[in-house]
Amino acid sequence: MIDPKILTIDGPSGVGKGTLAKNLADELGWTVLDSGSLYRMVGYLSLKHNTKDFFKIRKKINLEEIYFEFNDQNSNISLFLEEEDLSNFIRNEEVAKLASEFAVLPEVRDYLFKIQRGFRHKGKGLIADGRDMGTVVFPEAKYKFFLTASSEERARRRENQLKESGLSVNMRNLQERIMERDNKDSSREISPLVPAEDAIVIDSSNLGIYELKSKVIEIIRS
Repeated sequence: MIDPKILTIDGPSGVGKGTLAKNLADELGWTVLDSGSLYRMVGYLSLKHNTKDFFKIRKKINLEEIYFEFNDQNSNISLFLEEEDLSNFIRNEEVAKLASEFAVLPEVRDYLFKIQRGFRHKGKGLIADGRDMGTVVFPEAKYKFFLTASSEERARRRENQLKESGLSVNMRNLQERIMERDNKDSSREISPLVPAEDAIVIDSSNLGIYELKSKVIEIIRS
């Protein structure tokens, strides 16, 4: 059954999924599920406890050291480990690399699938941002979007993000990592990165953040 209260935004990194999700949440008053943060949570715990054994990591999650806090004012979700807010830290490249490694494991995807499905009833509606939201996690969503952008543009955006954080980066290496991850995500056997059959594909390479939001809102309201 189609659910008009679920909107999915899929696509590779750097295409503007997170920014679009937050802007749409502000416009619609819906809650955002940043599914990538769940995989980054696993990557963070792997790094923190120096283990790649997911069953050990899952115990940490089950002990409720990890929790999510919903902010009704900005429809956003923050990730905490006990009293520590991890929302910004889990964005670093080391954690992202580990998250990508765990994302191909069936036991990880099965475990996080249940958590993601639990977000359906948070707030008035749900905007799910990820790589398989429209194909696997929320196939019943009425509104499905798949964003793309050139690897050059995505590398430029990532470079700006890192510079704002005071970090230096090599553009060539950054672009190579993006292309490598794209290939890994699109060719994996489990939940490959592909548009849902009924998704609307949008190239965000030459669209500003407000142009992109306006384009999606126009599609929804039409």
